[in-house]
Amino acid sequence: MDDNLVKRLEAAVARLEALSAGGFRQGVAPEDGGDAFAMDPSIVAFDDLISQHVNRVTSAAEKIGGQVLDVSKIIAEAFNVQKELLIKIKQTQKPDMAGMVEFLKPLNEVMAKASALTEGRRSDFFLHLKTGADSLAALAWIAYTGKDCGMSMPIAHVEESWQMAEFYCNKILVEYRNKDANHVEWAKALKEVYVPGLRDYVKSHHRLGPVWSATGKIAASAPAKAPTPGAPAPPPPPPASLFTETTQPSSSQPKVGMSAVFQEISSGKPVTAGLRKVTDDMKTKNRVDRSGVVTAAEKENRAGSPAFSKTGPPKLELQMGRKWVVENQIGRNNLVIDDCDAKQSVYIYGCKNSVLQIQGKVNNITVDKCTKMGVVFKDVVAACEIVNCSGVEVQCQGSAPTVSVDNTAGCQLYLSKDALEASITTAKSSEINVLVPGSEPDGDWIEQALPQQYVHVFKDGQFVTTPVSHSGA
Repeated sequence: MDDNLVKRLEAAVARLEALSAGGFRQGVAPEDGGDAFAMDPSIVAFDDLISQHVNRVTSAAEKIGGQVLDVSKIIAEAFNVQKELLIKIKQTQKPDMAGMVEFLKPLNEVMAKASALTEGRRSDFFLHLKTGADSLAALAWIAYTGKDCGMSMPIAHVEESWQMAEFYCNKILVEYRNKDANHVEWAKALKEVYVPGLRDYVKSHHRLGPVWSATGKIAASAPAKAPTPGAPAPPPPPPASLFTETTQPSSSQPKVGMSAVFQEISSGKPVTAGLRKVTDDMKTKNRVDRSGVVTAAEKENRAGSPAFSKTGPPKLELQMGRKWVVENQIGRNNLVIDDCDAKQSVYIYGCKNSVLQIQGKVNNITVDKCTKMGVVFKDVVAACEIVNCSGVEVQCQGSAPTVSVDNTAGCQLYLSKDALEASITTAKSSEINVLVPGSEPDGDWIEQALPQQYVHVFKDGQFVTTPVSHSGA
């Protein structure tokens, strides 16, 4: 019999024994985390999610070890914390905003631990750390309180959050596809935790968000900060004379600014009386320190001075209702455009080390002068254009009739099955790789390199161009 099944049966028997021993004795409800709430069908289903999916991630990470195991343990800890919060929700009344922040504090602390692993010097397992840390955002579905809370519906939130992490998860699958099967196993197991694991759980038990208790205890808000002992008392108010002193009439107050200038002009006094006389030695043509000769030292100083940066402020906005502009975003991995339609276009310019997700169908996408930029989109009506870029990655999750790559060094295109018929045009570009899905639904991506060299042969009165192919002996 499977070990996980044995553990689940033993846990269920232990709960039943605890209930029969006095869980409902004298009609008193169990305290926080009591077994009665732990036996609720939604809590039992969440236990199954942990045992069937989360534990698989931890088991796969034990084969790798190191930081991969560390982030996997944090993921397991986050799911256990969410289980405790789900139990408390059944015993607690719905809190206000301040109470909700305090209620979710344990989960936020675990997420912060995962994010801390991705900071600092980039490790060899950065893709694993980034995938795990970004995926934990899906657990925030528990904070959904209604359509006015500013969040997507719980099911949509889980799917959207995983799509952000899937960008890095796909990189793991591509990098370790032919190198180490343990890393591929870990990445696939992590995906199954959220899709279909957590998504199906939320769909079955919390489609409209968690259901708070109507008669439970009131959630505690964050305690108010007490004054620091020994702190000096606030200064006394100003003396009353500062407020009761009568002011001078406006006519007796001295005028300032342009009023003073016009008053002096109209007074009849010589206007130039207070000006200094310019002597011959003060004139520019007679000054020794203002010669027109530029010395070598001045040239070096001018050459060494930093040039003025032409980078403007970061932008992510919709202009004139037709064009989304994303400019000068640096180090931002959570850029999202979710309110778009097929009549709008997206223009991405001057971004670096960032990831943009476009949710919905748009007319056209242009990526211009970006470095190490990732773009994930669903559907495009006209074309996706990549111009003057370096080291960009673009993933199409839906359909795209045309993809154009111009003057770009380093570009990876991820095409879905619906986008395999896309027309790809390249010019003055190098290191272009196209990754397409495998034959199996959950199989690995298959990488195809587009040719960079061509042979031109004059035949039958015209040149015939064919790509260069290298074959080994």
